[in-house]
Amino acid sequence: MDERWWGWGTLDRSYPLEDRPGFWPFLRERLGLRGDERSPVVDLAQIELPAPRIPPQALDGLRDLVGAENVSISKMNRLTHALGKSYRDLVRLRRGEVENPPDAVVWPREEQVADLLRLAQQWKLAVIPFGGGTSVVGGVEPAEAEGLEGTISLDLKGLNRVLAVDRVSLTATVQAGILGPELERALNDQGYTLGHFPQSFEFSTLGGWIATRAAGHASTKYGKIEQMVVSLRVVAPVGVIETKAAPASASGPDLKGLLIGSEGVYGVITRATLRIHPLPEVRDYRGLLFRSFGDGVQAVREMMQAELFPATVRLSDAGETRAYMAMRRVPTTRMKALKERVGTWLLARRGYSLEDGCLMILGLEGDRETVAREREAALAICRAHGGFHLGRSVGRAWHAERFELPYLRDILLDHGVMVDTLETATTWENLESLYARVRDALWEAIEATGVQPWVMAHLSHAYPDGASLYHTFLGRQVPGHEIEQWWAIKRAATDCIMAHGGTLSHHHGVGLDHAPWLEAEHGPEGVRALRALKRALDPEGIMNPGKLLPVHSPSPQPSPPGEREFPDGH
Repeated sequence: MDERWWGWGTLDRSYPLEDRPGFWPFLRERLGLRGDERSPVVDLAQIELPAPRIPPQALDGLRDLVGAENVSISKMNRLTHALGKSYRDLVRLRRGEVENPPDAVVWPREEQVADLLRLAQQWKLAVIPFGGGTSVVGGVEPAEAEGLEGTISLDLKGLNRVLAVDRVSLTATVQAGILGPELERALNDQGYTLGHFPQSFEFSTLGGWIATRAAGHASTKYGKIEQMVVSLRVVAPVGVIETKAAPASASGPDLKGLLIGSEGVYGVITRATLRIHPLPEVRDYRGLLFRSFGDGVQAVREMMQAELFPATVRLSDAGETRAYMAMRRVPTTRMKALKERVGTWLLARRGYSLEDGCLMILGLEGDRETVAREREAALAICRAHGGFHLGRSVGRAWHAERFELPYLRDILLDHGVMVDTLETATTWENLESLYARVRDALWEAIEATGVQPWVMAHLSHAYPDGASLYHTFLGRQVPGHEIEQWWAIKRAATDCIMAHGGTLSHHHGVGLDHAPWLEAEHGPEGVRALRALKRALDPEGIMNPGKLLPVHSPSPQPSPPGEREFPDGH
C-alpha cells in the first residue's frame, strides 16, 4: 500500500474518530477552535523540485555499481526521501516547500556500500543513510555543506535479512535495513522476540534505531536499543569497522558505544548482532488510576528500585489522562455502557476522578508464574501509593492502539492544529520539578504566540535512578507562521530542559533540530572529541552533513523577543 508522502503511514489507514464523540468538543474547548480551521495539503503536481545536481558521469558510476534499476532521480523518490516526519517536516511537505531534496536515491546491497562511499568521495557527494525516514528531529534532511556538490539518499531497506540466530547465546545477526515488523516476524517464527517496539515500529528500521539510540514501548524490561546491540558493522569512508560479539569487554573505550547514536555521520550501519529473548508466554496489560502525578511517580520509582521491571510502565499526567478519556470509543453494547457508568460512580465514591486523576498503563510479559508474581508485587506497590486498579480493558485498549496515534497528527494538521512532542530524561530527585518546569515553559511559549495552549505529558522508560518525560503540546497554528511559531515553542522548552538537569534527548536523537544544543549537553571538549572522530572516519565530510555535529544552525530562527510579534491567533 502506498505511503503518505505528506504524513504518516499508509493511505489505507487513519485514526477513526467517528465513534469517539468526545474528542472534537474537548479539543475545541481547550484550544479555542472555531471548527472551520483547515490546512489542506498541496497537490503533488504543484510541487516543483530543483533539478538534480549530480554530474551525469557520477550517475553513470552509481548505475554501473548498483544497477540502473537501483538508482532514481524521479520526483516521487526524491520527494519521499527529502524530509522525515517531524512537525516542521510535515508542515513543509504539506505546503510543497521542498527546497533541498536529495539529488538521487540509491538502493545498494551490503557488499556495495564501501565502493559507493568511495565513489561519493570522488565526486564530492553527501551521503545520507536512509532507513524508514521516520526521524522527528530532522535526521534525514539534506543540509548544505561546504565543498560538497550534491546529495545521495542511501536507502538501506534492501539490507533486510536475518543472517543468523544463535539459540545457545540468544543472539541474532541482522542486516540494518530490515523494518520492525519484518524483523519481529522472522524472530517470532523461531520462538523469539527482540522486544523493541517504538512508536515508529511499523515503518522504521534496525539501522535507524541504532543510529538514534531508540527506545521502544517495552524498554523497561528489554532495554533501549543500545542495551540490545552486542556488536555492529559500520562502513565508513575510510574503511569498515566491526566490533566483536562479546558480552562485555575491557579493551579500552567502548567503540561500539560511540557508533551507536552516531546518526550516520561516521558511516553506514550495515548489520548488527542483537540480544534476543524467548517469546513471552503471557502479555498482561492493565490500567491504574492515581489521584496525582506525584503519587504515580513514587509508585514507579519504588517498582524500579525493588527490581520489578515491567515491560511497560507509562504514567500520564492529568492533562494526558483527560485527553485519553476524551478519545474513548462509545460503548458498543448496553452492558458495556452500564459497566462504564458504574465504574465511574465507583471511582467517584472512592475519591478518584477521570478529570483530575492520572492513568498508568502497566504491562508485564514473560512466563505465567513470573508475570503473576510480578503483577502481585507491582499492584501492591501501586495500592500503597493510592493507585486504583482499573483492570485489563484499559491496558488492552492502549496496547491495541499503540501504533495508531501518529495518524491522528495528520488529522489535526488538516484542521490547523499544531501538535508536537519532545522528550527528555532525568533522575527521580529532579523528575517532578523538571516535569512542571517544562510544562510551564511550553504553556507560556504557546500563549506568547497568541493562541490557547494545551500541554500534557507522561512518564515512561523507567530506570532505578530515573525516567523519561514525554511532553505533548498543542495549539492553533498561526497561519503563514507555522514554523516560526513551532520553533519559538521548541526553543523555549529545550532551553528549559537544558537549564534544569534534563538530557537533550532520551530516544529521538539529535538530527538538525537538536544540534544547536549539543555543546550544552556534552560541553565544548566533548563536542571537539566527537568532531575529531568524524574527521578520522569521514575526512571529506560526506556522511550526513549537519546532523549531530552542526555545520550551521539549521532551524528557523524567529526574530528576538520584542522585535517581532506573532500575528494574533484569536
